[in-house]
Amino acid sequence: MSAEKYDIAIIGGGPVGMALAIALQDSNLTTLLLEARGLPEKADDERPLALSYGSYLILQRLGAWRRLPHHTAINTIHISNKGHFGRTILTAQDAGVPALGYVVNYHDLCCALYDVIAENKIEYQIGANVEKISSDLNVGYIRYIHHSVEKNLSAKLLVLADGGRLGSQVEGVTYRTTEYNQWAVVANIKAEAYQSGVAYERFTSDGPVALLPSGDHFSLVWTVSPEMVNEIMALDDQTFLGRLHQHFGNRVGQFVYAGKRSSFPLALKFATPTTAQRIALVGNAAQTLHPVAGQGFNLGLRDAYELAQEIRASTFDNKAIGTASMLSRYRQRRRIDSQGGRVFTDSLIKLFSNDSALLKHFCGMGLTILDNVPLMKRFVARRMIFGARG
Repeated sequence: MSAEKYDIAIIGGGPVGMALAIALQDSNLTTLLLEARGLPEKADDERPLALSYGSYLILQRLGAWRRLPHHTAINTIHISNKGHFGRTILTAQDAGVPALGYVVNYHDLCCALYDVIAENKIEYQIGANVEKISSDLNVGYIRYIHHSVEKNLSAKLLVLADGGRLGSQVEGVTYRTTEYNQWAVVANIKAEAYQSGVAYERFTSDGPVALLPSGDHFSLVWTVSPEMVNEIMALDDQTFLGRLHQHFGNRVGQFVYAGKRSSFPLALKFATPTTAQRIALVGNAAQTLHPVAGQGFNLGLRDAYELAQEIRASTFDNKAIGTASMLSRYRQRRRIDSQGGRVFTDSLIKLFSNDSALLKHFCGMGLTILDNVPLMKRFVARRMIFGARG
């Protein structure tokens, strides 16, 4: 069976994979995007995405931002520690940007990116279930099932943007995992005292509670223990809102509405290294972070965008695409940002999600100091927005 040949084959047609394909669209490279599921369709998907201002700039360059039907600016982030003194308020002015970020719906973002894919006639195969990947010094190979037919292809570079499903097949790549013993409960909610553009990150001993502005609602990400998640999910809406108010406090008044709830376990998982022979890992295939501070998707989008820049830099010599030297440059380019994102989110959870009164006291002091040192606030805010290089 003859195999089709491409310059770049991307496995995983979610937002990160689509962003990479779009970023390469006018590079004169042959690119194929493989997605196991179907096309984005209208769905009741409540998942929020907190996009940094840096991600907004990337999506704007890719032509996707103007296609989003709804987005809500985050102009202020209120950070507090339940039951202890100290708080920090970060503003867009502190960071020197028009907005700290934006909240969008995950499904809306998928549809916006897919519209760009379709408009630019980027080759995108849905229902493509990849079964095996491999590589040699010259090319990477993919075997997959498409509409019940086995197919094979080769490419100078294989990119895994599939969430990590195929990473175990890559020789030399291993995953390290830290279980947080926490679950996230996600829902759209409404409060009495809604403040446009204000996001809340409130740390508790069980984990953080985040309220992200979304239209005239909030998108809730509530971290709970594994022992509590089933109970919280089973509550009727009024009891759920009462428990949330008791846990979060009165900063936005009473909660008056709750939408559909979903939940998922939380862990830190990352690949070492993030490249192998003719293969690169991006997004959740490279690292999955705790949702605290909303860093995970933004980090993955920067993976895709910077890999596209490295590939473009190699197009003057077509033989350089996917070589060890090209992948080494990409890996070094992403190393500080990837490590910084992991350390930042992991440290927040370990410092704040505990019952140590002494540690809570020092965390409160840290929030107070941060709130009163403008240069430090700018440093932290810009690294949350643009990554480790700020």
